[in-house]
Amino acid sequence: MPDPYDALKLSSQLCFPLYACSKEIVRRYKPILDELDLTYTQYIVMMALWEHGRMNVKSLGALLYLDSGTLTPLLKKLEQKGLVTRARSHEDERFLDVALTGDGEALRERALAVPGRIASCVPLPPEEGMQLYVLLHKALRAMSLE
Repeated sequence: MPDPYDALKLSSQLCFPLYACSKEIVRRYKPILDELDLTYTQYIVMMALWEHGRMNVKSLGALLYLDSGTLTPLLKKLEQKGLVTRARSHEDERFLDVALTGDGEALRERALAVPGRIASCVPLPPEEGMQLYVLLHKALRAMSLE
């Protein structure tokens, strides 16, 4: 007869290795991103803006799975660093647009080395890394539909 307490073992939890792995990867990012004077969350905001250009805060939050309570102070900090600007949308003043400054654009060049440096910290063959990426995005999409 199965032990009903097996469900409470760490070894039975999908969430635990996801949490521990995420924490470890962010820890490995820290010294690399310190060179750019960015936190991990600031870095993903910058990557979104480098890829998509000007975005409104709502769209940016949806893309990054960040709520406005997390995103607003983060954007203020990036604005204080001179990397982004925030302004009311010309099309609809209810929306706040975020755009890169010249310094924000220039930081992109310095950030080019980050992905390669991180890849060397994650000991997975590229095909397994891609499988993990696909599965994690599949789970994120399913959870965001709930």
